[in-house]
Amino acid sequence: MFKITLILKTMLLMMSLVACTFSNSSSVKNTKTTMDNTQNTPQGENIEVATLGGGCFWCLEAVYQRMEGVQKIVSGYTGGTIKNPTYKEVCSGTTGHAEVIQITFDSKTVSYAQILEVFWRLHDPTTLNRQGADVGTQYRSAIFYHNEAQKEIAQKSIDAVVEAQLWNGKITTEVAMLGIFYPAEDYHQNYYNDNSREGYCVAVVAPKVEKFKKIFKEKLKKEYKD
Repeated sequence: MFKITLILKTMLLMMSLVACTFSNSSSVKNTKTTMDNTQNTPQGENIEVATLGGGCFWCLEAVYQRMEGVQKIVSGYTGGTIKNPTYKEVCSGTTGHAEVIQITFDSKTVSYAQILEVFWRLHDPTTLNRQGADVGTQYRSAIFYHNEAQKEIAQKSIDAVVEAQLWNGKITTEVAMLGIFYPAEDYHQNYYNDNSREGYCVAVVAPKVEKFKKIFKEKLKKEYKD
């Protein structure tokens, strides 16, 4: 009886760890408004947008929601070949899209370079098309720049990471001009905050959030400080 119970518990844990790959709502077509690089122009002085991919977008979303100067985050897809992809289609690995987040931030409070500093510390840029147990091109490390200034900063940040030997191994991060960005389905937005007790969130997202709070505590929003 003990062995049966142990096996069942192990199976449940394994199912929770692949939650970011499959979802009961993944077949719903994404009908949200799409945005290309020219349409997605931030409004207001000092307001900028960054688009980053570093594994499951639930992880990066949760981290940057807690960063001072960040005003808004939208999880979505970019870098692929079909229009209006669904989560299920992206997870198939056949569309070419990456799971990404778009970060709207006040550059007077936090710079694009500081956004990238967190990016390099909160995911592994040396594992090609993979973050932990999440495997596939949709989980690739990527920086989709919005303009030439961001491209230059991104390239300099990679050089700094290599020089500092922050990671062992070759940096595999894709650096590409942002094309069409498709916001993900509604249930993906604000995911960790709404589902913090779910298995994947406990096992994968929460440790990244805690790592951010430890390393970048001076960049934490007041409402997230302990």
